[in-house]
Amino acid sequence: MSLDLRGLNPAPVTPFTPDGDVDHAAMAGLGKWLAGHDGVKSLVVLGHAGEGTFLTQDEQVALVRNLVAEVAVPIIAGITGEGTKVAVEEAKRAVDAGASAGLVYPSHGWLRFGYQAGAPQDRYKAIFEETGLPLILFQYPDNTKANYNLDTQLEIAAQPGVFATKNGVRNMRRWDTEIPVLRREQPGLQILSCHDEYLLHTMFDVDGLLVGYGGLAPEPLLELIAAGKAHDYNAARKVHDRLLPVTRAVYHRGSHMEGTVALKIGLRTRGILPNAVVRSPLADLTPEAEQEIADAIKAAQLA
Repeated sequence: MSLDLRGLNPAPVTPFTPDGDVDHAAMAGLGKWLAGHDGVKSLVVLGHAGEGTFLTQDEQVALVRNLVAEVAVPIIAGITGEGTKVAVEEAKRAVDAGASAGLVYPSHGWLRFGYQAGAPQDRYKAIFEETGLPLILFQYPDNTKANYNLDTQLEIAAQPGVFATKNGVRNMRRWDTEIPVLRREQPGLQILSCHDEYLLHTMFDVDGLLVGYGGLAPEPLLELIAAGKAHDYNAARKVHDRLLPVTRAVYHRGSHMEGTVALKIGLRTRGILPNAVVRSPLADLTPEAEQEIADAIKAAQLA
C-alpha cells in the first residue's frame, strides 16, 4: 500500500554545526518538532532545501538512518543522481537506510540540454524495478528544459511504483489545464503542490503540500491545507496574507537558492535551530536581510 501524503510534507533544511558538519542532534530535534504537528505526513530530505546535493554519500545515508530512528513519520529521500545507474545506486542506499519513498529529481544535465523522448520514463522504471522504492514524480518549473510535458507526466504516473507527484510547474496556465487531466486519468495519484511562493493559487486542487516552507511554518500551512480542502477561500486568503511578509522575505529573493539560507535564519529566529550555518556554494545573507527575515517571522506571529 502506498504512503498517504495527503497533508503537509515538509522538506526541512539540514542543520550544520559551527564547524560545518551535519548536526544530527539538531536534525532530530527539528524532525521531531515537525512530526509532532497533527497533519504532517512525512519528512522529505536530501533535496534542494535540505542542501542534499551538498552532502557526501556517507552523510546522506547517516541523515536518513538517524531520522528514521528518531522520527515517527515516514522519511522520503531525494534521488538526485545524474545518470540512471547512479540514481539507482543512490536509491538503494536510501532503502538500506530506511527511507519509505523516493522523490526522483530529473537528471540535471536536462536542465541545460533537455532530454530525449522516453528518458524520464526509463529513469523511474529503472529505479523502481531495481529497488522497489515507491516513487514521487517531480515536475520542475516550466522555464527549465527538465520540465515534463503532460504526456510524459501521464506516462510516468501510470508506471508501477509511482504514487504521487510533486508539481512545481510555476506556470498557472499549465497548472490549471494539466492538473485536472492528471486527476482524471490517474485518480489514485496523490497531487502535491511545491509552489512555496504561489500556494494560494494551487491550494484548492491538491491532496497536500511538499514544500520547504513547511519546514519553517508548519502551523499556518496546515491551516491553509484545511482551508483549501474545505474550498474556503476567505480562510485560505487570511493565512496567505498573514504569511506574505515571510513569503517575501524567504522566497522573493534574487535566487531561489537563497531560500534555504532564509529558512535557516527563520528557524533560528523561531528558536528551533541554534544557528543558520549553510554549506558552500550557499553563502550567508547580509545583516539587513537577516533582520528583514526576523521581522517577518515576528509579524506573522511565528516567533
